Amino acid sequence: MEPTQLQKLFTHLEEVITWRINNSSELFDKGAPEFKTNDHEGFQLGDYISKKELTHQQVVILLMALLPRLDPSLLKRIFLEFPGNALFDFCSTNDTGRLFYPTIQSVQYLLGGDSISERLKALDHFSPNSVLIKEELIDFSGSADHHTPLTSPINVYPEAFNAMILGQELLPKMSNDFPAEQLHTRRSWADLILPQNTMNEIQGIEAWYNSRHILMEDWDMQKKLKPGFRVLFYGDPGTGKTLAASLLGKYTQRPVFRVDVSMLVSKYIGETEKQLAKLFDKAENKNWILFFDEADAIFGKRTNVRDAHDKYANQEVSYLLQRIETFSGLIILASNFKNNMDKAFTRRFHSCIKFNNPKYEERLRIWQQNLPKQLLLEDIDLEYIAKRYELTGSNIMNVIQDVSLKTIASKEPDYRVKPEVLLESIKKEYVKEDKIFA
Repeated sequence: MEPTQLQKLFTHLEEVITWRINNSSELFDKGAPEFKTNDHEGFQLGDYISKKELTHQQVVILLMALLPRLDPSLLKRIFLEFPGNALFDFCSTNDTGRLFYPTIQSVQYLLGGDSISERLKALDHFSPNSVLIKEELIDFSGSADHHTPLTSPINVYPEAFNAMILGQELLPKMSNDFPAEQLHTRRSWADLILPQNTMNEIQGIEAWYNSRHILMEDWDMQKKLKPGFRVLFYGDPGTGKTLAASLLGKYTQRPVFRVDVSMLVSKYIGETEKQLAKLFDKAENKNWILFFDEADAIFGKRTNVRDAHDKYANQEVSYLLQRIETFSGLIILASNFKNNMDKAFTRRFHSCIKFNNPKYEERLRIWQQNLPKQLLLEDIDLEYIAKRYELTGSNIMNVIQDVSLKTIASKEPDYRVKPEVLLESIKKEYVKEDKIFA
């Protein structure tokens, strides 16, 4: 953090506040101390303001919202110099009454002074279309359009604070307001063993990430193409859908969030849309990847309307269609069967990628690449095992873990694995899936 340059910004805010106290009837655009973005570049917060192309009014609001975290005593210092000014009637105070905190109303006064029309105009900065709200920079527990009290204190979201002050992206944890967990992987593309044509399709998504700015901005295609990218992964469980999503995040250097569909779907009418709205609002403009596993539960086919619940279930699907079409990032839906998905969604996918159960050659590669080198296979022919037992990649990894743990526990010399131990672990996978083992 660069304290001198940061202090320069808050000195400007102090000048603006002092100007307003002494000039309550002047228009902000004509009388407020001049602010030049170029004068404040070269450090984290200044560059952030420049990158977001914030107006002078938006800069003032942002700095006011940062006061509780960075300079909580600034308003108190000004109050001691101008104790009777109307500005402080619009601020909130702490429990002891010794500190003043900015509110929506105090920002209105700063920007509009005594003019009712200018103060009403200042509320536009707290509307859902304002960059401060749309990109979740300012937190005031609601919006002016939803009857939020004008006395609501303003602050900055923790994620925004980390980005603008520390230059780090603070990612949300799973909660009721954000029902998704971040996926991590230490694996590489070489570990995702799929047919080459499937791999090409998946890596085509990576190519979209790397070239989307040229397509949409340099070529000015945002007027003709919808934002974002929508993909369907479908196929049996254990065939690599989750790993593929994780690797896309790793290689595009973007966080991947697996959405817990069970937390989204509600039996109460209208609640599912509210949960979805929170999720998409949080992820919008963040360039995150949203991965909806077992997406059938929420993106499934619409039904014939028999009662009110059918009607509202169909409305949920329609709402989803609207949100995924306007989402600017990458959305991946995973399903066991393509036919389970509503055709209205599949028409909007840029790509539908099938994950087949691995064939013999792929199963052999999975065995060979993932068995620990420390294991000594005794009279075990991996080629025969790969041909004889039709397992998914997930099944094979379960077998490898089971065999490894048993071998370590048995204290066999040289970690020797006998055929019967391997077959016993394979049988467990067959039994789990109600398949006949022979």
